[in-house]
Amino acid sequence: MCVTIHRLRLGMTRAASRRRPTMAEVARAAEVSVMTVSYTYAQPERVSEQTRARVREAAERLGYPGPHPGARSLRRGRAGSLGVILGEHLTYAFEDPQAARFLAGIAEVCADHGLGLTIVPVTGSASDAGRVAEAAVDGFVVWTTSDDDPVVDAVAATGLPSVVHGGPRRDDLSFVAVDDRAAARAVAAAAFAGARRPMVLSFPLDRTRATGVHRALDPAGASFRVTRQRLRGFRDAWTEGGGRWSQVRVAVCSRNTAREAERLAAGLLTGPRVPDAVAAMSDELALGLMRAAGRLGLAVPGDLAVTGWDDTDAAAAAGLTTIAQSLRDQGARCARLALGEEAGGGPVDWRLILRDSTRRA
Repeated sequence: MCVTIHRLRLGMTRAASRRRPTMAEVARAAEVSVMTVSYTYAQPERVSEQTRARVREAAERLGYPGPHPGARSLRRGRAGSLGVILGEHLTYAFEDPQAARFLAGIAEVCADHGLGLTIVPVTGSASDAGRVAEAAVDGFVVWTTSDDDPVVDAVAATGLPSVVHGGPRRDDLSFVAVDDRAAARAVAAAAFAGARRPMVLSFPLDRTRATGVHRALDPAGASFRVTRQRLRGFRDAWTEGGGRWSQVRVAVCSRNTAREAERLAAGLLTGPRVPDAVAAMSDELALGLMRAAGRLGLAVPGDLAVTGWDDTDAAAAAGLTTIAQSLRDQGARCARLALGEEAGGGPVDWRLILRDSTRRA
């Protein structure tokens, strides 16, 4: 089921559950033709004021709200809405600060064009492709998903203008993303400066979203492009500093939430192999880790250097070294691409923000 922002249905009211009167019934009640009723709503200048009043009086008496918006859209050849394929639980769009910023960028462009915004959540079930095919939209923006997610094929099959954010990257769809590998190399160099027991706090590797701790993890095995590229950048930073990738443990979280990271970190920050530096793939993960470290009496950065990614408001307040990128600008760019206002994605700006959570080399 799609969630349309400008017509959000949370349930069926008693009035909505009654049968909708038809245009033909209004025509009979007003003693006019069906075409006259249609003109009254779509081209009122073609109907006399007296006839328009009679039609609207009959419509009000029968409870007829006017032609169905979907039918009007079909006649115009457009739906008047931009679809967003969200490969997460629907609540993620409102709970994750960066997802909210990304959607705000899309919504801003939609508002400028008088368009609605339809969120199409996917669940990993066989019904996802059908939900995409049936979405009444004029184009799609696909939030980061895995290389093997069938919804990407379903989006391409619609033939509608579409753009993928973050990954996967395909020749038949537009693409917008930061240079994850280069940015990861930069932030990991700050995280791992002077470290002896480095760790990565990672996004899921694939759609199974299995948690676990890995050594010598091959980034190529990650089917999420963002995870894969950031792992490669972290590996670059550590090996360029003279280390071996097998020394770096990769702790995989199932979800990008501070709660998930805090739960996982409770076990990682105790025992004989406590890391002294952690590069997290998001600010949410980094902040969850820092909360766990604080409860265990570990000082940041004295005992544990930490970096994040995104430069959220909470990251600045926590003094977190991170990668700054504007998800709002990226969302707006994706929307413009889907609407045909830009010819290509082009580079996405990012910068390293050094704060107090890392040691100085």
